[in-house]
Amino acid sequence: MNKIEKKDIGLFLVQAIVWTIVLTVLPLATFLSTRNWETTSTSLLMVWQILRGPLVVYFANFYLFGPYLFFRRKYWWFALSNLLLIVGVNYGFFFSYFMIKEYAIGMTSDAWIGFFSGAFLFVLLNMIMGAIAIGILHFIRVRKIKQQLQEERAKNTEAELAWLKNQINPHFLFNTLNNISSLTQIDSDAAQNAIAQLSDLLRYAMYETNKPKVRLDGEIEFMRNYVDLMKLRCNDMTTVNCQLSVVNDQLEVAPLLFISLIENAFKHGVSSSRPSRIDIRLEQIDNQIIFTCDNTNYPKDDADRSGSGIGLENTRRRLELMYPDSYSWEQTLQNESYHIRITLHL
Repeated sequence: MNKIEKKDIGLFLVQAIVWTIVLTVLPLATFLSTRNWETTSTSLLMVWQILRGPLVVYFANFYLFGPYLFFRRKYWWFALSNLLLIVGVNYGFFFSYFMIKEYAIGMTSDAWIGFFSGAFLFVLLNMIMGAIAIGILHFIRVRKIKQQLQEERAKNTEAELAWLKNQINPHFLFNTLNNISSLTQIDSDAAQNAIAQLSDLLRYAMYETNKPKVRLDGEIEFMRNYVDLMKLRCNDMTTVNCQLSVVNDQLEVAPLLFISLIENAFKHGVSSSRPSRIDIRLEQIDNQIIFTCDNTNYPKDDADRSGSGIGLENTRRRLELMYPDSYSWEQTLQNESYHIRITLHL
């Protein structure tokens, strides 16, 4: 048995108020025009005799026949139940006129026509009330289903965002540990400093990014530290230019949103034997945050397994989830030069 909630009680009260207004509007108008209680009571009795059947049909369809028969696709039972109910609650209306005419003056042709016309219109009125009840119930059900779907989408989106961010953190840590591992063979002091810097980066990634959005100044500091850490693996043939400056650094963005793009720039844009260039920029124009990254392109060979190659895919998916219709993505590769530009409309 479904639990009765406050909204169910509120819905019933609204319907009861509407029906009370329908039942009393004519008697009230009669009283205001005649100021006669007897005439008003007669009007109220007449309205009640006409509308009590449709009222019962309406509520029976809304709370019984609709949920348990119609929406469970038991259409024959639904039709039979309504037929029996309409005949039962309107028995007096259907047969009183016929009995009076038959025993008093007999049924003339005009009387028969009047009887069947009235019966047809009354049955039609009852059917309309039942249809209105089913229509309102259908509207409420559709609205509830849409709300549930929206809630499910929101839950799925949150779960997917959490999964994507969890993919970013191990990916970032894997590449950084590879860099420090290489550095220990070259300069142990620099490796120790790099470990301390990595500790700061991980502290930010673990404790500051557990929210949907973070302040831009924290992200900028994180990216600067990360770029400095990545530069340790580069030789003199690599030029790294990093300009991260915005007018309002209190703006909020999704955490670790651009870090995968910087990872890819160092992973695919640096060669130990050929001139390499990485140019990273973050700027603000009005209500737009623009991130660009240009780098030389030296694709990995099949033997190089440093990284899973999921960075770009994850970044774009996070943009679709967190900034739907509020971002642009530009990506090109020409003459061994890779370019990517992301514009966020905040």
